[in-house]
Amino acid sequence: MNLESLMPPLMFLALVVFLLSGYPVAFSLGAVGIVFGFLGIALDIFPAPLLKAMPDRIFGIMSNQLLLAIPFFTFMGIILEKSGLAEDLLDTMGKLFGPLRGGLALSVVFVGAILAATTGVVAASVMAMGLISLPIMLKYGYNPRFASGVILGSATLAQIIPPSVVLIVLSDQLGVSVGDMYKAALIPSALTVGFYFLYVIYVALFRPRWVPALPPEARPDAGKEAQAAFALLSYLLVGVGAYAVGRFLPAWAEWLEVVLALGVWTLVLLPWIRRNPLLRRALLSMVPPLVLIFLVLGTVLIGLATPTEAGAMGVVGALILAALNRRLSFQVLYGAMEGTAKLTAFVIFILIGSTLFSLVFRGVDGDLWVEGFLTGLPGGEVGFILFVMVLVFLLGFFIDFFEIAFIALPLLAIGAEALNIDKLWFGLMVGVNLQTSFLTPPFGFALFYLRNVAPKEVKTTDIYLGGIPFIGLQLLVLLFVYFMRDPILRFVSGMGFGG
Repeated sequence: MNLESLMPPLMFLALVVFLLSGYPVAFSLGAVGIVFGFLGIALDIFPAPLLKAMPDRIFGIMSNQLLLAIPFFTFMGIILEKSGLAEDLLDTMGKLFGPLRGGLALSVVFVGAILAATTGVVAASVMAMGLISLPIMLKYGYNPRFASGVILGSATLAQIIPPSVVLIVLSDQLGVSVGDMYKAALIPSALTVGFYFLYVIYVALFRPRWVPALPPEARPDAGKEAQAAFALLSYLLVGVGAYAVGRFLPAWAEWLEVVLALGVWTLVLLPWIRRNPLLRRALLSMVPPLVLIFLVLGTVLIGLATPTEAGAMGVVGALILAALNRRLSFQVLYGAMEGTAKLTAFVIFILIGSTLFSLVFRGVDGDLWVEGFLTGLPGGEVGFILFVMVLVFLLGFFIDFFEIAFIALPLLAIGAEALNIDKLWFGLMVGVNLQTSFLTPPFGFALFYLRNVAPKEVKTTDIYLGGIPFIGLQLLVLLFVYFMRDPILRFVSGMGFGG
């Protein structure tokens, strides 16, 4: 075995050593790339002119319009956290589901899905629900471990429900359409939310003492919940029915018809809305996020806007919402801009480091080494997928999703391409798997976020153990996505949105 064939595994091993030493990821990648680049030049196994391509690659990163969506969505998420949107939703939905055992938990899952579809940022969801819902759940007798788990699982829905930042990064790294990735993610998103609901119902049936109903004195509108719930369900049925009819109309009229149908139905329900304050509050708290969901997600799915344009509209909508709720101040704006700048710089530096690493790695034929290793795994495509999913799951214990996406995914994509695996479906599998990285100790970020805002009576072990059932449910969704490859791809190509 000559030195040239040893360069790729040595380079990979050096990166692992740097990462385990605790050195910053971006600089670890860059340092390994530079050291092995000059070593390869000295040994005459790496073409020196190839390094001249690095400035062009950095310029390509900086001019990538798709990546501009990341700071937009991050900024929007931080502003929405301060706007009172989560508080209004959680308060209203908690009262709506309050008469049911597990009602507060169901409201947390519901609001988690809504927040995920508006912000796409996990930190905002965890902190908002941890500050608002967890003390109330504990006050009325919820099991601390179960309450913590519900909040953790619901907050990580922002990882898979569009407009997830994770899906944008995966699309960019794999070179697939973000719109198609968003459409494909709708199926696992619905499955995940459905499994969460079923789990809460299971606990309510078999562990009723863990999830007591709210007492009447905690529900000022007691007796009016059924009417409000029925009215909200009727809106869903009218919207779905109008959309089904609208499929036969031109694309521009399809959504207009849905809006008109919901408007007419509101006029029909006007007597109920006037007499039922809970229904009125529910509608007022749900309209702003639903408008934002259409601005951010709907415009991408129907092809009216790119993710970057949709993110810009979402930022404007979030600022207007914060201003209307009298929550927009210089301090809020400064904090949002500071948080966005930090995350954006973090992402860009990792991208630059990973680009330098991959340039040198490919220059020493590392891509051929990776392809040979991955395609040589026993079991062919099944063995490859199993290996990748286990690897991504284990990496999630130690490094965050950005690092996995920028370091591991480009290498794993080489094997997927060699085995003719559809990149969209492969990226979706990785995206669903990355949900678990926020819940797996010791470095699950959702665990840290909740620990920071949880009351002192909630033990750290309660938070860690509470997330385990939701990790299991996410892995169950991953299994469903594996077996539903053809239906998902058919949905994206022929059953998506738009005329």
